[in-house]
Amino acid sequence: MPKGNPKPQTIATRKYEAKAGFLSKSYKLKKDTVNAFADACEKAGVSQAGQLTKMMQEFIEKTK
Repeated sequence: MPKGNPKPQTIATRKYEAKAGFLSKSYKLKKDTVNAFADACEKAGVSQAGQLTKMMQEFIEKTK
């Protein structure tokens, strides 16, 4: 649960994320790479999270 005095929507969101199996990860990447990726995703009309998920799944399948 969020710390402090979270609003009801924040609590509901965290509860849904936990139930749906969402996980937040943090990576340190070069600023140029991150900005270029964001620009490419915007140009392609896709979300960054969606594209990362797609690339991760393809890599997982490739390495099986």
